[in-house]
Amino acid sequence: MYVCICNAIRETELRAAARCCSGNAESIYTGLGRPPQCRQCLEDAEEIVSDERMRGRLPVPTSAQATLHSVHA
Repeated sequence: MYVCICNAIRETELRAAARCCSGNAESIYTGLGRPPQCRQCLEDAEEIVSDERMRGRLPVPTSAQATLHSVHA
């Protein structure tokens, strides 16, 4: 899904950049070489960036680890 139509930035691209780049959505856009234009997407982009960064901080629940272990065993 496109997050930013003006710059053709897809959600997957924004999430990947959020994992390795610091700053807010606007600075990530600029780091990708595509600074915001109409700016209507920035609120949604900020939520995606925040969500992706929180995912990286949360540990995998014990029950999920057990399920993963049994699937790979």
